[in-house]
Order: sequence, then C-alpha cells, then structure tokens
Amino acid sequence: MLNDMLCRTAKPHNTRFKLLDSKGLFLEVLPSGCKYWRLRFRIHGKEKLMTLGEYPETTLAFAREERSRISRLVKSGIDPIIQRKDEKIAARIKANTTFKEIALEWYEVNKAQWQPRYAATILHRIEKYIFPHLGYYPISEICSIKVLNCLKEIEVTAPEMARRIKQIISHIFLYAKTTKRAKEDVTADLKHALRKYKKGRFKSIKLEVLPKFLFDIYENKAKLHRQTYLALKFMMLTFVRTSEMIDAKWLEINFEEAMWIIPAERMKMKQEHMVPLSRQAIEILKELHTVTGKREHVFAGVYKPRSPMAKGTVLVAVKRLGYCGLMTGHGFRALALGVLKEKLKYTHDIADRQLAHVPKDSVDRAYDRAEYLDDRKVMMQEYADYLDRALVSERVRLNPALGQSQLKALPVNRGFTYMQKLSTAKMGISYTFTRHS
Repeated sequence: MLNDMLCRTAKPHNTRFKLLDSKGLFLEVLPSGCKYWRLRFRIHGKEKLMTLGEYPETTLAFAREERSRISRLVKSGIDPIIQRKDEKIAARIKANTTFKEIALEWYEVNKAQWQPRYAATILHRIEKYIFPHLGYYPISEICSIKVLNCLKEIEVTAPEMARRIKQIISHIFLYAKTTKRAKEDVTADLKHALRKYKKGRFKSIKLEVLPKFLFDIYENKAKLHRQTYLALKFMMLTFVRTSEMIDAKWLEINFEEAMWIIPAERMKMKQEHMVPLSRQAIEILKELHTVTGKREHVFAGVYKPRSPMAKGTVLVAVKRLGYCGLMTGHGFRALALGVLKEKLKYTHDIADRQLAHVPKDSVDRAYDRAEYLDDRKVMMQEYADYLDRALVSERVRLNPALGQSQLKALPVNRGFTYMQKLSTAKMGISYTFTRHS
C-alpha cells in the first residue's frame, strides 16, 4: 500500500517503473520525472489499462476514489474507458452547441421555404432580441428562467414582440430536441408568464373622414414626391397589401386587359391574385411608366431605382399628411371593405375575395373556388368612381362655387345614375345614387 510520502519522494530512473498500491492501482514514474496514476482492470474477459491523472494534481486519495468508482462501473458491465470517451464527446458537443449555433442552423434549414423579406425579419429579430441574452449559452444550460429574463426585458417596451420572440425560441428548442441536442422546449413553462396582451386592429380612418383624407392627398400640402403621391392613390384604388404594391413589377401589369396579376410567391396566402384595374388606376400606371417603365419595379426607388421603394414610404407619407396614429398602410384595406359593403352594397364574399382573403374554415377552403372576377371588375370601377365623387363632394364643400363644373366632370358609370342635390346645410353639395339591376 502506498502513502503520500512514498509517492512524493519517488525518484525517476533511466526507465519507467511502478509503485503498486492495491486492486490494480499503481503510480507510474517516467524518466522525465512525471508521475501518473494508472488502473489495471478486467472487463468482458479482457484486461485494460486506464490513466486516472497526474500526481500530485491527482492525489492518492482521489485516485483511490476513482478506483472504487470504476470498480462499480465494471461490476455493472460498463467499460469506464468507453464511458470517458463518450463524456469527452458530449462535452465537446456541448461546448460547440451554443444556442446561437443551433439557432442559425435552424434558420438555414427553414430559410428556403420563407419569403426573403420574412426570412430577413426573423434573422433580424434573432440577432437583436435573442443572441445578446442567450446566444453564447450551451443550449443544455438554458432554463426557463433565462428565457423569461430575456422576454421580460423586451416586454417592457414591446409586449407583442415579446410573444413573437418566445415563439421563435420555442421553434429553436423544438429543432434542438429533434436533433437530440435538447431534452425539452423550456418555453412550455412560460405560457402564463407574460402579461396578457390584446392585439389591436390596424388603424384606419372612419368612412366619414374619407372625403377629407382624399382631399388631403389631392392637395398634397405635405409636398410628397410624385411617385409617393401616385403610390398613395394607387394603394387607395387597389387596396392590396403594402408589400404587394411596393414589389409590383411591370411584367405583372396587363394594360390591354386592365389587369394586374400578382404571382403566388408574392402573396401572403401563396395563391395568385388578380386585381382588376379601374380607369383611374390605369392612368396612374401610365404616368408611372414614363418614369419607371424601363425599370423592373413599378414603384422603383427614387434614389435606388434598381430596387423598389422602401416599405415604410407609404406609412411615412400618411404621417406627413397629418394622419399619424389614425391611418396605416393596412388601413386602406379596411377602409375599402367598408366602402364596398356599406356604401356600394357588395356582398362580403365578393369584397373579401378582392382582398385576397381565403375562407377560414378548411371545408370552405377545399370547395370554394369562386373568383367572382366579372363582379370584381365592375366593383373596382364603381369603387374608383365612388372615390372620385367623395373627393368632389369635399372640394365642393370647401368651395361651393366649384359645384357645377365639378358635377360635369363626374364619370357616368354603367350601372349608376347620379342626381345632384343642393343642400341648405353648410356641407355644400352632396350626391346620391342608386344602382340599376
């Protein structure tokens, strides 16, 4: 049996030699003076040799503890050498599987099936909101408390964003679980940890304010750039989503058929969408063609004409017109739906189809193939004419002297008759109309 003094005073020889302890444990002294604890044992009928550490960093007492632990493993049929290799591999994997590395791997796997703009948004959110808090932790060391601290900091200023970040983190953990690098999705414990948040609707002006809004666009006191001004008018006439309009390409426009066909890959619901173009919309496109017709995009950027205008251009323009907090790009769609249903009396199905919505019910989605294209062509022209009348009514209200000349300028659209009605109220001239069947 060895003691610490024998181990400490052992001098090196020209060849290595052993100082035996018991039960296969011995201290091997090398000619260089280095001393190593080694253990000889038998498992599955084979004799094996295992190094336990260097003396004196590894003490005699610790070496004996390791011998006892290894003896228990051998009795259980576990090879301690193989187990040590597995532990080293696991430690190496753990060190190389930080949350950041797995998150970027998850992003690369899913990026191909996302729209480029959406993919860029996801990457931006990961880098801005998640990596500073969790990025450099091994994913196995991230618990629900660490995630909650990350989310709580975001929630202070952006409650809805906190929920979206939680969802992204959940997806990453589920991916890590699938690839055997995490045991569970730790966000599952945070279901009730964030404040309840009711998402509001997109801001949109009321129908009563529509004439004034049209007049403010018409007057352009904000001195918007001509392309921005035309974009606002085109948005009002087509009420597509902001990204769908901004990314519009000339190849999608059919002037002869007065039709704009948006390809499926640019649509939210991944279905091709047809937008009938009114006379007013065609006029806008013809003017734009003189400016951007040689470019790919209809609404090419003013300073970067090879790219479309910035997505925030419409929202900034609305703010400059004085409708900050009252109107959004998405609000054009809500406003149009109100006009089509309440003022022009179109059914919800026809109006909703023009908005490129799909039935929520899976059965309806499977069997409803109606496009109502003929009805939508008429509807889009009637809607454009309604906007013209609303603008005229506001101009006449502000300047009654314009009444007769403005009335003569109104388009006579098939399906409608117009009657002038002079009002004794200070609202000036208003118009009523009836639809012919």
